[in-house]
Amino acid sequence: MKGFIGFPAGEMRFTPVPDLFFSELLPQIDSVPELKVTLHVIWLVSRKKGRERCVSRDELMHDGVLLRGVKGPGQTPQRLVEEGLERAVARGTLLHLIARSEDGEEQNWYFLNSEEGRRTADRVRRGEVTLAPSAVLEEPQVEIERPNIFVLYEQNIGTLQPMIAEELQEAEEDYPVEWIEEAFKIAVEQNVRKWRYIRAILERWTTEGKDDGEAGRGSEEDRYRYIRGKYKDYVKY
Repeated sequence: MKGFIGFPAGEMRFTPVPDLFFSELLPQIDSVPELKVTLHVIWLVSRKKGRERCVSRDELMHDGVLLRGVKGPGQTPQRLVEEGLERAVARGTLLHLIARSEDGEEQNWYFLNSEEGRRTADRVRRGEVTLAPSAVLEEPQVEIERPNIFVLYEQNIGTLQPMIAEELQEAEEDYPVEWIEEAFKIAVEQNVRKWRYIRAILERWTTEGKDDGEAGRGSEEDRYRYIRGKYKDYVKY
């Protein structure tokens, strides 16, 4: 989980979300993809210009921000977006319409189930409005997010205490992420779940050099050098 640095000072843009979303919809939604897709559609529609404010399926399936935000074991981000859309339509939050675009191709369109959204969908059904195809510039690159040092600490050592958070943040800035992940791995393998021990490994690699990622994968004797060497005082047997 990446840390959020906070909202910037000064003027910011805001997305209007109806109060009924929080009082009526939110208590009903029990699916993370549905929640994220619903909020994302509200955000996109609020940024649209003109009278026909809706989003197409193609637009959502190529939205890098949305795809990075929906993840699940064994499922692609695109499939999770589809699941979120299906649930939102079934719940009645979104209206789904298949209509021909200006070039004659059929596209799936989604409207907020609001007065404006219902009115626009009706105009499209009656043929009064022809929706333009969504512009898709390129296939998005969905990056695999690697756990940061706070997540590694809580997963391998325990509950993060405020006193050590600043030190962890400094270490994340000072050392490559591969080093940090490997140092945690060594600590777990040796059952020495202490930040002082992990920090000592990182400091040793900085001053004496790291053997191209081989540290932590050598012999048992080589691994125990972190305990028996000059850092043995950090570890209690």
